[in-house]
Amino acid sequence: MESLGFLMQGFGIALQPENLMFAVLGAFLGTLIGALPGLGPANGVAILIPLAFTLGLSPETSLILLTSVYAGAMYGGRISSILLNIPGDEPAMMTCLDGYPMAQKGKAAEAMAISAIASFIGSLIATIGLIVMAPWLASFALTFGPAEYFALFVLAFATLGGITGKNPVKTLMAAAIGLMIATVGIDGSTGTQRYTFDVLELFEGIDFIIAIVGLFAISELLFFIEQHAGEGKPMIAMNKMTLKLKDIVAILPTSFRGGVLGFISGVLPGAGASLGSFISYTLEKKILGKRGNFGEGDPRGVAAPEAGNNGAASGALVPMLTLGVPGSGTTAVLLAMLISLNITPGPLMFTQHGDIVWGVIAALLIGNVILLLMNIPMVGIFVKLLSVPPKYLLPVVTMVAFVGIYSISHSTFDLYFMVAFGVAGYFLRKLDIPLVPVILGMLLGPEMEKNLRHAMQLSDGDWTILIGSPLAVTLWCIAIAGLLLPVIVGPILRRRMSAAKAATDA
Repeated sequence: MESLGFLMQGFGIALQPENLMFAVLGAFLGTLIGALPGLGPANGVAILIPLAFTLGLSPETSLILLTSVYAGAMYGGRISSILLNIPGDEPAMMTCLDGYPMAQKGKAAEAMAISAIASFIGSLIATIGLIVMAPWLASFALTFGPAEYFALFVLAFATLGGITGKNPVKTLMAAAIGLMIATVGIDGSTGTQRYTFDVLELFEGIDFIIAIVGLFAISELLFFIEQHAGEGKPMIAMNKMTLKLKDIVAILPTSFRGGVLGFISGVLPGAGASLGSFISYTLEKKILGKRGNFGEGDPRGVAAPEAGNNGAASGALVPMLTLGVPGSGTTAVLLAMLISLNITPGPLMFTQHGDIVWGVIAALLIGNVILLLMNIPMVGIFVKLLSVPPKYLLPVVTMVAFVGIYSISHSTFDLYFMVAFGVAGYFLRKLDIPLVPVILGMLLGPEMEKNLRHAMQLSDGDWTILIGSPLAVTLWCIAIAGLLLPVIVGPILRRRMSAAKAATDA
């Protein structure tokens, strides 16, 4: 009941005209970004962070805008999956399996509507789970000491590769790069300069926002110049929608199951939306068996992964808000935004910044309704965007990034630094080294170091304090499992996903 009272206060914040306007804007921009193959929610949020600073938005409004972009991008990813057989991002891969065959049969509009409804149900279930679970987890996290928090940060890095991570070694290498960058600046404990090379601008460390925009937005431009500089791709034409009530009722059980599975996947650090969409699709296929025609245009084959990946997207906010540990790449970017606003995510956030937390949760509920109402009648507008060549879109994205970063600090040094991060991000991607662990290393590194030092001070330098409680030992065991699981299960899971996609393409 207490959570319900806080939620009502959150609705009071989310329904303010300015916040509601930015929720609608974020949902619209997010869907556009999600519809573009390759961009994805993490890039979309990273690109729009400078805009939030430029407009001088309050912390609540900034987070409402960016979480709406996040939710919208998860919705938008299915558009190119259905019409082009190209996933907007990795979680939308499973939507291709039945979405594209439906479009080939002249049911593209029905596939779009079904995916929007399933996405709404999955997000709604996960947001309710967030309301119920987040306050409890935050209260539990108050029992953590510095040793437990250090073990928790190790767990976050250990599970970075996720169940579908491509290469755990490269993932950990990227995290190490991020941790190294986090040490740049003046040591808060000793006052010693670390890796500043007497450059005044480096004394306070490297700004997260500059790194994020450079690594994501600028590297994406360079990547598109090399890989996707051609014209727009031909797509299947949209038909007139003939979806009936019985068709919607038929996908409801699938959507509810997918939403629950997706939420569980999102709460697990490192698992994320890709796992949510995969297990939702796989389970549904096993439940229905011969009663379904999966891979041939079964509507339930569209609903299951969409409910799964959208449920995981909202579920990933649980560990970020309650523990300060991102559950996905996009929540890592949101974490950077919070830290830049001098807000520390974690158990105390619910008491110190309860208005922000509950305002964002209420905005998620409102945003899901907005997205459902927006995605069905306005899908034609989003579809037309796919026919615009990237060579026209990417320069606009880059201009927004440059103007946004300069408006924050009015420093040309920051612009050069952003470009340097963009070039570095481009080469890291060419080497298949993921960018999100770099950002996570930068974000969690300072807190990880602080908690390690605090634990050592409390124990007079005795390292056994790090395994001195049952909770710490449990976190270390989960971290070890997180390191080993991608090596054992990841390749099997990727082979199955690739085989399913290849069978559909054939």
